[in-house]
Order: sequence, then structure tokens, then C-alpha cells
Amino acid sequence: MAVLHNRISQAELKQRLFEEKEHRTTISFYHYFPIEDPRVFRDELYKNLDTIKVFGRIYVAHEGINAQLSVPDSHFDALKSYLYSIKPLEGIRLNVAVDDDGKSFWVLKIKVRDKIVADGITDPSFDMRNRGKYVNAEEFNRLTSDPDTIVVDMRNHYEYEVGHFENAIEVPSDTFREQLPMAADMLKEARDKNIIMYCTGGIRCEKASAYMLHQGFKNVFHLEGGIINYANQVKEKGLELKFKGKNFVFDNRLGERITEEIIARCHQCGKPADTHVNCANEACHLLFIQCEECKNSFDGCCTKECQEVIHLPLEEQKIVRKGIDKGRNIFNKSRARLRPRLADLNKKLP
Repeated sequence: MAVLHNRISQAELKQRLFEEKEHRTTISFYHYFPIEDPRVFRDELYKNLDTIKVFGRIYVAHEGINAQLSVPDSHFDALKSYLYSIKPLEGIRLNVAVDDDGKSFWVLKIKVRDKIVADGITDPSFDMRNRGKYVNAEEFNRLTSDPDTIVVDMRNHYEYEVGHFENAIEVPSDTFREQLPMAADMLKEARDKNIIMYCTGGIRCEKASAYMLHQGFKNVFHLEGGIINYANQVKEKGLELKFKGKNFVFDNRLGERITEEIIARCHQCGKPADTHVNCANEACHLLFIQCEECKNSFDGCCTKECQEVIHLPLEEQKIVRKGIDKGRNIFNKSRARLRPRLADLNKKLP
């Protein structure tokens, strides 16, 4: 029976990645289509992708597939051929990363989920086939030149913070499931206006466009392939670039630079910065923005308390980590929830 998971430690797998000589290309794709048995589909996918040394994170559900991958350059064509051999994925657009060091993933994980993007939608009459109209980069630029067009960012607040389109509306939230009803409520007075929704690679804004139509909105569009495809099209066609800053991505890079503008600030000192990091204290692991000076001052930690923890002997650090649920530990809304955990850390400090 084929082994469908890794038995090697994450640290060793990551070390192997950084020792690789061949460059990897990071790509992403998604597609909403019915999958009768997600587990069978998942196992077949794993065996074929593992053979060509693909790394990445893939979610499979009855509603389709959502994938972020890295593949050795010499196997790119093999990956493409295999994906296109799957009938519903034939000819699917593969979003190639804009700013890619080839170190985005170091292991292949394919998980079966209830949905490929958690949306909180329970209405059985909701239908993804009734979705908004695609717009490419050229159409996006033309439509957004109209002052009556409303541009809506369907990403989380920490993604919007480091980069977004000009005049885009933020729907301030930690999760997509929270955003959908919030967006509909925020835009309830604009039901007849042109509304363009966008996200990182297209999966969230496509579902959001269907949700808005389901809520009675009329002229709903979504950016095909999201920010990644937009940036590539702008470069290929010499179009005006309307995105500012960095595009947050959910892999080891935590961002790809679209423009040189830094529109965010360090969460510790307030200086211009847009580099997301996870707190070096594994008992915290807070996702936040940190400049180089604060990185050096705090040893990559978010607080002095966490800095104390990482200098404890390893066995004592394990004791500190025991029983702590980090949850969705993200700077801003989640930071208030960090305080009780820091209190717990302090109790455990010697």
C-alpha cells in the first residue's frame, strides 16, 4: 500500500529544501467542480504529485480543489500535463508567483475538507454556478477608472494592511466567513452599482461574487486569478499597475512584492515596514509585522515576555508551550486574546 504522508521531521524536510540545487517555481490554482469522493481523489493526486517532487498545500472537497504548490523547474511541464489530464482541470489557469525564491513549501500536504474555502454559508439554495463576471487586468483598470465603481478587498485585515488596490474598501475581519455578511451589509446601499471583488488568487472573490448575487446585488464582478494573475498580466501587457505594496501569501514567503512602496508599519515601533513574521516563541507564534531593528532588539519575538521564553532551556520551553492553544493568533483583533496567554507564560517562567 502506498505511503501517502511523510515520516520525516519538518525540520529535516525544510533543511533538504534549502540544500536543493534546482530552482522551484511556486504556482497556485483552484477550481470549483463536483468531486464525488474527495478521499479517493486526494490519494490519487498525492501519489502523482509526490512522484514529480511537488511540495505544497492542497485542499480537496466535494466542491472542488484549492492548491498552492512548488515544483522543480524541470518537472513543471510534467505537472502541467498531469493536471490537464484530469478532465475538470483541463486548461486550468496556473498562477505563477510574482516574487518567488522557490522556497515556499518543503513538504506535500493534501487535506480533505468540508469546503475548499470556509465560508459559513448554510443556505442550501446558494449556487456557485451563479457567480459574478470575470474581469482581466485591462478590464479591471478600465472599470475602476469609473468613480462609481466600488472595489472590495475580500482578504483578511492583515493581508490588506501590507498591500491593496487604489481606493479599495477593506472589510475588516480575521476570517472569510465573517467577511461575507459584513460585505453585503456594508454595500447594501450600492446594490445597483458596479462592484468588483478581488483576493489573492481568485478563490475567495469568486465565491464572494456568487454570495453577493445571492444577496440580491446586480452588477458584480471578480478579478480573474486575483492579484497574482493581475500583476503578471500588467507586466506582460505593459498596463498601468493599480496595486500598491506587497501581496500577502500563505506560504513560507508570507508575501510577494508587487511595488516598492511600503504602506504598512512595524507593529512594535511604528516605522514603515511590511514584513510579516511569526513570533519566534513557539508558545505564541503571533503573526505580525516587524522591522529589522525590532527583529534584532526582540530576537524575532513580539514581546519581551516571549523573548525571555526563547532563551530558556529547551525542556523548559516545552513546559511553557504545553496546553497553550494558539488558535488564530494574529496581530490586531487577535492581540487582545494574546494577553491571557502571556499571563500563563509568566506563571510558567522560572
